Amino acid sequence: MENNKLIAEFMQLPTEVFKPSGIINYYHKEYNSGSWYEEHELSYNVSWDWLMPVVQKIGDEYLNTPFDETYSHLTEQYENIWTLEDTYNAVVEFIKEQNEIG
Repeated sequence: MENNKLIAEFMQLPTEVFKPSGIINYYHKEYNSGSWYEEHELSYNVSWDWLMPVVQKIGDEYLNTPFDETYSHLTEQYENIWTLEDTYNAVVEFIKEQNEIG
């Protein structure tokens, strides 16, 4: 998914091109370890564990708010956020807006 790549770039995940495929892989840290993922394997759209650090980064670096206030801000700005899909869509919209500003 293109939006997962957008989020991976926002999160500044390390990348590496593995040979011989020439496919870009993203390093996603999970707890005390991490793994390399191809773009189609990025799971921001299906996993709260992947998505919540993105919400945290938005709060820490852009809104200067604690997590619960960040989530409230996203809810207010992007209407009712109740599901993973809603949160994912709000995060994608926020990142797109930041990319337009920056």
